[in-house]
Amino acid sequence: MIHTLIALLFAHALADFIFQSGFMVRHKANFFVMLAHIAIVGGLSYAALGFNAIWAVAIVTSLHLLMDFIKTYFLPQKLWSYLLDQSIHLLVIIAVASQFADAYAGGVWGSRAFWESTPDWLTTIPESWLTALPLSMLLITGLVYATRAGGFAVGLFMQPLAPDNTAGIPQAGAIIGNLERGLAFLFILSGQPGNLGFLIAAKSVLRFGAASNDRAVSEYVIIGTLASFGWAFGVALITAALRGQLD
Repeated sequence: MIHTLIALLFAHALADFIFQSGFMVRHKANFFVMLAHIAIVGGLSYAALGFNAIWAVAIVTSLHLLMDFIKTYFLPQKLWSYLLDQSIHLLVIIAVASQFADAYAGGVWGSRAFWESTPDWLTTIPESWLTALPLSMLLITGLVYATRAGGFAVGLFMQPLAPDNTAGIPQAGAIIGNLERGLAFLFILSGQPGNLGFLIAAKSVLRFGAASNDRAVSEYVIIGTLASFGWAFGVALITAALRGQLD
């Protein structure tokens, strides 16, 4: 089951946070744009499972469409609705993985065969790469959730707290947040959580001049930093737990 779960999580992370463009997010109320996003979800899920388990893919894709429809047309753009949306997607993936536990094993990446034969292109891929594929999917998924997914969550959390005088380079805050969450994720997964202290200290020094002169900005930076690192820390722990299941 763990390999099927990781493959579906990998496809979901890529579909929602990498291949869903800003245009698609802004125009998701257009049903054809939503269908394009759902087609990406289905295509990536099918590919991640090794072009196998079409019924598992159909269930995940259909329920993804249903949840996106409800979120887009009936729910506000708030942190709670974002977390609810992602939680339901993840619960659906867990449920489908439990019911189609051998989906990945029966696909081309797990069985090393396609339609009961081994295609020539598959023989060109080193066996070690195919063996390491589930772990690679897991680490990429964790990194995407720590950075991109965390960016949306922290952004929605901080939105009502933003002071009026936070002008700066456009998108600089998002870039800094992605970098710090990505580094925190990598530090924890590599068994070096102590380096987080240096990262926090470095950010504090760099922000000191601007934040020390304005209490609102100072508090905003502190809350945002803690929320950002907290998210990355949580994602890293979950990723580490799933990595332990692969061993």
